[in-house]
Amino acid sequence: MDSHKFLAFDLGAESGRAMLGQLHEGRLELKEIHRFPNRAILIKNRWHWNIYYLFEEIRKVLHDCQTKGLEVASLGVDTWGVDFGLLDEQGNLLALPYCYRHRSFPGAMKRYFENFSGEELYRLTGIQFLPFNSLFQLYCYLEENPGLIKYARKLLFTPDIINYLLTGKEATELTIASTSQMISPVSRSWIPELMERMGIPARILPAINQPGTSLGKISGWLVEDGAPGIEVVQVASHDTASAVAACPGRGDDWLYISCGTWSLIGVELLEPVITRESFAANFTNESGLGRTIRFLKNVTGLWPLQQCRKVWARSRELNYGQLVEMATAAPPFQLYLDPDAPDFLHPENMVESIKIYARKTGQREPADIGTTVRAILESLAFKSRLVMEELSRLTGRKFSTIHLIGGGSRNRLLSQFTAEATGLRVLAGPDEATSAGNVLVQALAAGILTGRQEIREVVRNSFEIKEFRPAQPELWSEHYQDFLRTTGLQWTSPRGLDTGASKL
Repeated sequence: MDSHKFLAFDLGAESGRAMLGQLHEGRLELKEIHRFPNRAILIKNRWHWNIYYLFEEIRKVLHDCQTKGLEVASLGVDTWGVDFGLLDEQGNLLALPYCYRHRSFPGAMKRYFENFSGEELYRLTGIQFLPFNSLFQLYCYLEENPGLIKYARKLLFTPDIINYLLTGKEATELTIASTSQMISPVSRSWIPELMERMGIPARILPAINQPGTSLGKISGWLVEDGAPGIEVVQVASHDTASAVAACPGRGDDWLYISCGTWSLIGVELLEPVITRESFAANFTNESGLGRTIRFLKNVTGLWPLQQCRKVWARSRELNYGQLVEMATAAPPFQLYLDPDAPDFLHPENMVESIKIYARKTGQREPADIGTTVRAILESLAFKSRLVMEELSRLTGRKFSTIHLIGGGSRNRLLSQFTAEATGLRVLAGPDEATSAGNVLVQALAAGILTGRQEIREVVRNSFEIKEFRPAQPELWSEHYQDFLRTTGLQWTSPRGLDTGASKL
């Protein structure tokens, strides 16, 4: 097999990076060639993404590739889900995209359900109810800025905007579109009535392509400006979809936890699960590579730790390795947190929010940094167990292995805690699963690879996977019950869907 080079742009809520992937004789090598910070910006009390800044960072990388004579077959872009921008008649972006943490979204979702049925929405889309889903964002636009909707000609999600700026092509891709709560997981097509009953014309919705679709070469004006004239491929452009595509699982007795700012916990299926039980448990059916379904729950991941670190950095700069060491030395089971409590969505000071939560739930405030970090990691592991138990009930599957992928897999303490809390073997890695998936879908588009199974074989051959096994599962099971009682979390009994059918 010849050596092939591909460029992956992986844009996350905390940072973006450019990864050069080289595929040779069934093995993938990844090299980070550029990294840059990303953060939401506050404008008139609204949180936005500076999409033009992200595009400029991508242009820098392209110029460097051209200057250095680096021969790259193609590039692909993946990002977080749900957020979008609106183009006007001239193809200009009407405004910077809202950030999914914009404070108005929870209220907009609540008001949406005052007018439309939640049961019907889930029956049509199979998507978990989260206040920042694209559908609720659009409802928020109608309330806060209806002029944007009036003049909108096309809606594009975050990776679509980058691809549009690169190529001039207006299209989305299935995995990112599936996060919107506006497509059918059965037909994999838009549900126009969801838009039209809000008074928004469905014509603004773009064409949906499969992952691995080529959008053609970079636009001429960018080539004249110094970018290489390479091909742009729509990869599995939702970052979780790219990560799951690169998950090195075998058989069907495994689940994945794609852990970073968010923790996506789920399984890969061939058909959606839309039942009274999955509705009650708030599970989602998003699309994956090869027309698969990512049946999962989206829970808060390392966001509380990331935000605490920012607070601590005001007086003391600590890296994640130091925080893990401090947590290792701290006493166990001192504080239980529900990572998804509204208190932690976007507080001004995460450390203070954790203290307030502790008092509100009748617990002692954490005494030091190590105790706080340990509580976050223990609680995330316990939340993973709860979702795992729900997954088993909803799919009928028994699990033996958890594949912990993404940046969270570098955290050895989180990996061990997850093994302890769930009682399962945890295989941690690859930490760059998203970039690997991005590159390997480009290889699939180029005809070098044949499908999902070959992609996973390449991943298994290319990356170190670390194994963690539970040492004290009984002790952790006892404290899991304390976690459930303290946080008020439990398996949610089916309710709400007014049909006797199990599968809808």
